[in-house]
Amino acid sequence: MIRRTLAAALVAALALTGAASAKTLTVGANIGNVPWEFQDASGQTVGFEVELVREVAKRMGYDDVSFENIPFNGLFSAVQSGRIDAAISSITITKKRLESVSFAQPYYDSDQSLSVLKSSGIENLAGLKGKVVGVDTGSTGDIWATQHQGEYGISDIRRFEGLSPAMLDLAAGRIDGYVSDIPAVAYYIKDKSQYAVVERIPTGEQYSIMFAKDSPLAAEASKAIGELKKDGTIAKLHETWFGSAPDASTSTAREAEMPKL
Repeated sequence: MIRRTLAAALVAALALTGAASAKTLTVGANIGNVPWEFQDASGQTVGFEVELVREVAKRMGYDDVSFENIPFNGLFSAVQSGRIDAAISSITITKKRLESVSFAQPYYDSDQSLSVLKSSGIENLAGLKGKVVGVDTGSTGDIWATQHQGEYGISDIRRFEGLSPAMLDLAAGRIDGYVSDIPAVAYYIKDKSQYAVVERIPTGEQYSIMFAKDSPLAAEASKAIGELKKDGTIAKLHETWFGSAPDASTSTAREAEMPKL
């Protein structure tokens, strides 16, 4: 009996030791950012960037990835404070952001877009005069709309925490248009015929994983992303989530340098 008790205690101790030594990468994400990171019907966190960051973490020597749901604008302070190790959510690399955070090499090239209800009669950006536009708080779309509000005569800019609530307000007529990342919107509306993307807004954006300024994890992740491009893993993820192989000229397929100021 004593031997069995000792054996059980030893097994429990070893299990606790294993759990304590497991390396977990804590990643912040604005869950609800389809198709990058969102919850499926079973409540599981899924998406292109979710699968990608799991693969990156594996190559970096981590045993697991823990996701924290954080509004987009809060991701920046969360990595800077060390609350999380990294952040994803189709985050665009910009010179301004590089002043306070670091990024691994890019893995997706994108632009912004204007989406509307087909019944609205809005055919392009010129149709926004006197209209209300929705954007994601702190996003590139927010920056673009704020900079061009006067140029296009936009009457008001309303800010949302993610694509889904913005598109619901668009459907309800509470906003007239939505400026956001084109791949996310295209994925969302592919089976919703009432919506249309009426104009692509060229911005030359590239997405990557964000880290605290000068964190050594950024270089490790950048190396891992390069490996995943070489072995075709990222290309397979692109086919799974976007239904086609990535263009060979984009950062999804081509290795790139780690962004620097």
